[in-house]
Amino acid sequence: MPFKRKADIPPNAASANNYTDHAGDAPNKRSRISKPLPKAFANGAEPTESTAKVTENGASEKAVKKEEPNFDHSRPEERAGIVDRRYYPAEMSSERCAMYNANEIPRPIEILNKTLEETKGRREAIRTGKAGGNGDAVVHWFKRDLRIRDNTALSKAVLLAKERGVGLICIWILSPQDWEAHLVSPPKCHFEIRSVELLRKELEDLDIPLYMETVEERKNVTKRLVELAQEWNVKNVFCNLEYEPDELRREERLVRLMLEKGINFDPQHDDCVVPPGSLQTGGGKQYAVYSPWYRAWVAYLHTHPHLLDERAMPEKNPPGFREKFVRLFESRVPNLPDSKSLTDEEKEKFSHMWPAGEAAALDRLEHFLTEKIRKYTATRNFPSKNSTGRVSVHHAAGTLAARTSVRLARDVNSTKKLDGGIDGIRGWIAEVAWRDFYRHVLVHWPYICMHKPFKYEYTNIEWEYNEPHFLAWTQGRTGYPIVDAAMRSLASTAYMHNRLRMIAASFLSKHLLLDWRLGEQYFLTHLIDGDFASNNGGWGFSASVGVDPQPYFRVFNPWLQSEKFDEDGDFIRMWVEELREVEGKDVHRPYGKGGRAEEVARRMGYPEPIVEHKFARERCLERYKAGIGRDTA
Repeated sequence: MPFKRKADIPPNAASANNYTDHAGDAPNKRSRISKPLPKAFANGAEPTESTAKVTENGASEKAVKKEEPNFDHSRPEERAGIVDRRYYPAEMSSERCAMYNANEIPRPIEILNKTLEETKGRREAIRTGKAGGNGDAVVHWFKRDLRIRDNTALSKAVLLAKERGVGLICIWILSPQDWEAHLVSPPKCHFEIRSVELLRKELEDLDIPLYMETVEERKNVTKRLVELAQEWNVKNVFCNLEYEPDELRREERLVRLMLEKGINFDPQHDDCVVPPGSLQTGGGKQYAVYSPWYRAWVAYLHTHPHLLDERAMPEKNPPGFREKFVRLFESRVPNLPDSKSLTDEEKEKFSHMWPAGEAAALDRLEHFLTEKIRKYTATRNFPSKNSTGRVSVHHAAGTLAARTSVRLARDVNSTKKLDGGIDGIRGWIAEVAWRDFYRHVLVHWPYICMHKPFKYEYTNIEWEYNEPHFLAWTQGRTGYPIVDAAMRSLASTAYMHNRLRMIAASFLSKHLLLDWRLGEQYFLTHLIDGDFASNNGGWGFSASVGVDPQPYFRVFNPWLQSEKFDEDGDFIRMWVEELREVEGKDVHRPYGKGGRAEEVARRMGYPEPIVEHKFARERCLERYKAGIGRDTA
């Protein structure tokens, strides 16, 4: 795939060279067209031989060396730095994607379920104390469920500890390599650290220790968990499932490894309101379109209302437990790793903007449900109105369960029917359901975690890898005010309104024709509410390569999107300082009609559009048609 050619830039577009002097300002730069050797997403560190990676089929291998013979520099995802070869192999082939679709390759969730079923009897004997006794404690391993309320695995661990007459120990492990491999943004890492500290204090009030430890190499997390369980004479370990392939494979390994040591490892469904695999079409297949899936999701919850029930909170540990495990109460929250560091000013800003912990989550949710939700459907698409729940950061970190959000929204509705009653409440529940939908998709089509689009037949689209254009997009200097306002708000707040995410994503993938995976990963490395499944689903929709996509021939017109969803230009003026003096609707397109708006834009240094809309749309349609044609011929 060739780089951007000068001939592709229309005469009236601003020179891309205007943005090259900003390259040093862009953190976590994604595009590396002139630097083919693999580097870390977060800090540019070279891979080392001591680093482990997991292949597509789950086998552990040594890290790829810098001079690896089969490192294919001609592949676009390698050339542009999309694949972090310290942890992952190159993108999966379309042939293997087809094998997943044909059920010829077992999915990670299927392997886990098979192992759980095959070991059920032995694990049950341990759980009931018939094999090996009760042990000295039950363990709950916190991951993306940083709360003590409405937590499925924690609740089950507490119940079992009470039955067995022992106490509860909680664990949280920091794996810097996991954060790097999963592109977790520094603001999100900081949010999780803050939430863990608040969680520790809540648990300590119940005489429950939260043991915290940093495990530098992600491959050693499983081994360390087994060691700790043995050290504390623990017979039962609980956790809530994460649905990415690596994590499902890790949990499957833990079931086997712990059983070898006489320990029952018991993973639970909690992250979704309805567990993945519960909903199928009449033909027994996984839904790939949201609307029929949502109807099935609602119907399932109506017939299984217990899924929305609140899980019991932990009680205080028994007398004497604290003294027995006093050393565990000395554990302290680790600092952010260097690769995810923030300045003191940034820490203060994000702490103020995004209060951490489940108490803050419940406060924010309650405020939304009492003050905003009734008007949600009518106002949700207008970023300047601040009318959304802003609880996605809590869902992503697990300080708030999606189940809790749906249940509490239902409880303030005029009906118990999830798809009825007050329009705003019904609409918001449907939006929370998208989170479940994208996780169900991830579990059934795991190759979307392997640098492959859901519509893998779109792999042959010829993307651009124009670094100046990518930098202009990241810096909010594209000459399209609504796009630039969106990107600047992300840089400042680590958050972007959902309508703006669609506009910005569509612009990158269809106007600039840049590989959508560059944008997908840039969002993850900057969003405080970064969530792989939802982020991938949104980018797949916008780039027309995902599940339930926008048709490829439908290209967002940024000018029209701007006028429709920021009619008075309030959001643009908030974030694009150069255009604050522009009056009226000219702020949407300052170079469109000349005159005062253009004079202000030029004087203030606001760039002209880096690509012309008509040209971009026609080029997009041609490339998509050609890419699909090559694949299906």
